[in-house]
Amino acid sequence: MRILKRHRPSDPSGLDVRQYNSRAFPYFFPGSPIPMSNLIVHGGTPLRGRVVPSANKNAVLPILCATLLTDQPLTLHGVPDITDVRKILDIFRTLGSDVRLDDATRTLALHHKNTVFDAANHRLPEEMRSSIMLVPPLLARFGVARLEDNVKGCTLGVREIDPHVDIFRSFGGQVERASGSLLVRASGPLKPTHHWLDYASVTTTENFVLCAAAAEGESSLTNAASEPHVQEFCRFMAMMGADIDGIGTSRLVVRGGKRLGGGEFTFEEDFHEITTFLALGAITGGDVVVRNRTPGNFPLIDRTFAKFGVRIEHKDGWSRALRDGPLKVQTPFTSNVLTKVEAAPWPYFPVDLLPIFIALGVCAEGNAMFWNKVYDGALGWTGELSKFGAHVFSSDPHRVVTFGGNPLTPGVVESPYIIRVAIALFMVASSIKGRSEIRNATPIRRAHPRFVENLRSLGVQVEWANDE
Repeated sequence: MRILKRHRPSDPSGLDVRQYNSRAFPYFFPGSPIPMSNLIVHGGTPLRGRVVPSANKNAVLPILCATLLTDQPLTLHGVPDITDVRKILDIFRTLGSDVRLDDATRTLALHHKNTVFDAANHRLPEEMRSSIMLVPPLLARFGVARLEDNVKGCTLGVREIDPHVDIFRSFGGQVERASGSLLVRASGPLKPTHHWLDYASVTTTENFVLCAAAAEGESSLTNAASEPHVQEFCRFMAMMGADIDGIGTSRLVVRGGKRLGGGEFTFEEDFHEITTFLALGAITGGDVVVRNRTPGNFPLIDRTFAKFGVRIEHKDGWSRALRDGPLKVQTPFTSNVLTKVEAAPWPYFPVDLLPIFIALGVCAEGNAMFWNKVYDGALGWTGELSKFGAHVFSSDPHRVVTFGGNPLTPGVVESPYIIRVAIALFMVASSIKGRSEIRNATPIRRAHPRFVENLRSLGVQVEWANDE
């Protein structure tokens, strides 16, 4: 199991200043102030109010990468103010693209007409895993792309790039190592292909679609990922003119090669953020109403809430969590088995949401098992819950059991660099009367703009702080 690491200091854009490359990104300057990284919460207050969630970063980032496939103007509405978005926009500026962002409306105008890429000087930042989705459009437009050898995201265990290399090679790309980076070249136009993934990977599926849209002819992908953000990404590609069949299924067919155009696109609300605020309302015994225009994504999530005594109501484009009495794990019909939450690629219960429900399990009366079928290093954080007085047993790197209903007390905990884990620790703290601290909570900024502001609007006493 991979050991979870503490997040490294970063500048306001989120870039680790000790890894900054002035030659590739001259607009970043070492010595910028380091943002506050710890969350202080005074818990025990039921959350009440309405929240409008932001867009899903897992849709926004690949869509931003896809914009490089066209030299026509594009307008994107509802672009979230998160660190990875700022990094990609800074990359675009460095490459000569026209980038105009209205901070008030979060409307982004992009035009890649004068974009240029120089593999000798331009490298894609390794601390942002979505960098790898810039490779196909750079390959299609300039015949070359260069990225760091070990692109990273959240510390969720080993996340290999070999499936991406297989995709690039299957479309005719040549991949080679060059002084701590990967160099991907194409000697001519990308060639169509038929590919079967070992595993239904989200970013690998998106990279396939990006390559296939640029390749002349019909390409197909079997065992494709079908998460809501993958579907949203594919709808954006179709808006630009890509011909894609099978959106939302495990088999995609892309007829590529035609010139892609511009247009307008509005991002959907992030189902992760919707679920997060519903869970925050439930765990604190409050009443939080969250805008949700895609309730069709929620049947399994709703049933999972029900396992802890929480009923989700969807009405007129809004959702809310309702509970009658304390949180309580529901007893399975089958004797002598634990209530289970099994997380795997969509349409299973989403892996990214598992920490949120572990937090519910800790606070609910009864026992439950949580099974992460994807990442081998994503549950190592659960030992931190004992600092609140919670009883959690780690069965193996993929499974934990919560023994809920114990009295919990405020605590100081440390989050690994995993977005939803930082939120899960915050959730438990918010349910406990008194002052708690979640250290290294900066991953939240990667996905949830205005997270603290939204919490304050719901009645939480919370603030960012630095180590004393």
